Amino acid sequence: MAARDAGVDGVRQAALPPVALYVHVPFCVSICPYCDFVVYAGAAARGPTNRIDVFVEALAAEIGQRADAADAAFGLDRPPLDSLYFGGGTPSLLPADTIARLVALVRERFGLADGAEITLEANPGPDERGDPAAQKRAGIGRLSLGAQSLDPAELRRLGRRHRPDDVRDAVEAARAAGIGSINLDLLYDLPDVLLTGWMETLEGALALAPDHLSLYALTLDDPDAEGLTGVDGDHLPTRPGARRWRDAVRPGQDEDRAAAEYHHAVHRLAGDGWRGYEISNWARPGHEGRHNLAYWERRPYEAVGPGAHAFDGVVRRWNAARLDHYLRALLPGAGSPTSLPPGGEEVVDAATAAAERVVLGLRTDRGLPLAAGTEPPLADWFGWALAAELLDVTPDERIVLTTRGRLLSNELFSRLV
Repeated sequence: MAARDAGVDGVRQAALPPVALYVHVPFCVSICPYCDFVVYAGAAARGPTNRIDVFVEALAAEIGQRADAADAAFGLDRPPLDSLYFGGGTPSLLPADTIARLVALVRERFGLADGAEITLEANPGPDERGDPAAQKRAGIGRLSLGAQSLDPAELRRLGRRHRPDDVRDAVEAARAAGIGSINLDLLYDLPDVLLTGWMETLEGALALAPDHLSLYALTLDDPDAEGLTGVDGDHLPTRPGARRWRDAVRPGQDEDRAAAEYHHAVHRLAGDGWRGYEISNWARPGHEGRHNLAYWERRPYEAVGPGAHAFDGVVRRWNAARLDHYLRALLPGAGSPTSLPPGGEEVVDAATAAAERVVLGLRTDRGLPLAAGTEPPLADWFGWALAAELLDVTPDERIVLTTRGRLLSNELFSRLV
């Protein structure tokens, strides 16, 4: 039985049990000036007054409460999870036995399918990446390393604590530990960086023989201006130093150079046998990120931790970003009842759901069936997008973004939503 359903314009949408679980671990040794994730650093993450242990207790309590809700909504025989993702922050700051405890709790309360993908994000620095052999024993089968660049000057300017050799060492240690799939995150459109600098970073990454690459344009957003940092918001206020840094480096970005960097990556990786299965993600065969594919395929997923977002097919829900409020709700003290953390939710109406299906489908290399071009919301823009060479139709009658379409996807998507 579904947890909820919503009737919109005569269309009945049923909630579905989650296929994936995202766990947000909001701690880093330091905070990079471009980062808008929910992160706490300094004494909260390291030292005698760190808050990791108390956070893990609250996290375990939320996992239990979310599992109770899933049991009540979908029954005890609901399907087990296909993926579990520890993101952050720097989840590799968690001790391996803590990771093992959380994996075991998720397995007990939600179930994990045979061969489930279990991912841990890690920073490459030797004091941040943890012990990959112990992580492997804890159940981690996929490691995502936040390399961002392989140029030492670029790393310093980005506020990263690691050096290029640390990325190599982290990959080698993960391979030696038997981690079966390794991703590297890289940033392009870095301020005042020549195209040749990006090409060198990409070549350096390929030389490390990862299984997956996530390539993201550096975005310098303003969550305060977007109204996302209130008490129940899913972002933290931007720190003054970070705001000054963004204002200083933004003029050094260049849309044309970013397009050239992306275009180079598309052709370089395709020539080397990589599959660009999503706008920002490339994989060796069999190493596509199953967890993120659940998002792009609009499948239901659960999420825990400050700032985390969940979706059941009908409702999008988020936890507020404030750690103190999160802990107070889940660990209220003796004599007080526990509660789920504060946050918000919104029902996704039929029109929004249709737009999401089109936008998310077009983000992937599978695209959409040709019939989608005759239906809202794509029908009004299909001819224009074809003429502008943003879309193409494949021989098996699928609508896909061209490389130009990927570069200009925001313009197309803004017309669809």
